[in-house]
Amino acid sequence: MPIRRNLAANLRRLVASHPSVSAVCRGLDMNRTQFERYLQGKSVPNRATARLICDYFRIDEDELYRAPETAAPERPLLSPMHETLYENMVRGPNPAIAGGTYFTYFAVPGRPDLLMRSVTFIRRRADLVTFRRVTRWAEGNRQGGPRAPGWHYGVAISRLNWIYFAGINRRQTGEPSIVAVQWAPFSEPVLVGKAFVLTGAGPACIQVIMRQQVGRTSLRQAMTMCGVVSLDDPRLDQLVASIAREG
Repeated sequence: MPIRRNLAANLRRLVASHPSVSAVCRGLDMNRTQFERYLQGKSVPNRATARLICDYFRIDEDELYRAPETAAPERPLLSPMHETLYENMVRGPNPAIAGGTYFTYFAVPGRPDLLMRSVTFIRRRADLVTFRRVTRWAEGNRQGGPRAPGWHYGVAISRLNWIYFAGINRRQTGEPSIVAVQWAPFSEPVLVGKAFVLTGAGPACIQVIMRQQVGRTSLRQAMTMCGVVSLDDPRLDQLVASIAREG
């Protein structure tokens, strides 16, 4: 089938920029035999697995299945005002933050005993730091996977010792968000600050805490840890719990 051939060709192209197929499978937390079936055009992933693959390679789903000879749609040229705004947004200096997986904890309005734990994936390039933040409220079903109303993509910039994560939600409402954090004066590295996000009651400015996840964590594992967590949960990072209690 054409869709399988397209999938196989696109996956081989994407894998070629990584150390090995095994490394990709480890990053996806996916069985090598299963992934090889996609590479050989013998099978097509279900919707949830396709999302995992797209998130890992940082592509849209249409790029995964598009005919290889089909060029990506050209982006419209920016107007002078938009171009100036964009250049000022992404210009240096780059923020002093390492790439990797970070858990981002948001205060829950009206519930001081709870935090919303999201996962933020930060990627450093030569002249740009980008991020993807996923907020997962509920378990999914067999067809759709986990429901993730927060799927923010954007850039991280540094201004006056603050790190700003400016993004837009690519799910549902498409609202913008901004998180401003700075390194706290503790012996352990932790970022604290404020976030302007959309809540069930409307836009709100709330407390936010970010901690890098140590050790190797796959996308799937990180996603399963997202959701509402109690400050009394013994599995919660105790430094995070202490900062949240102190406000």
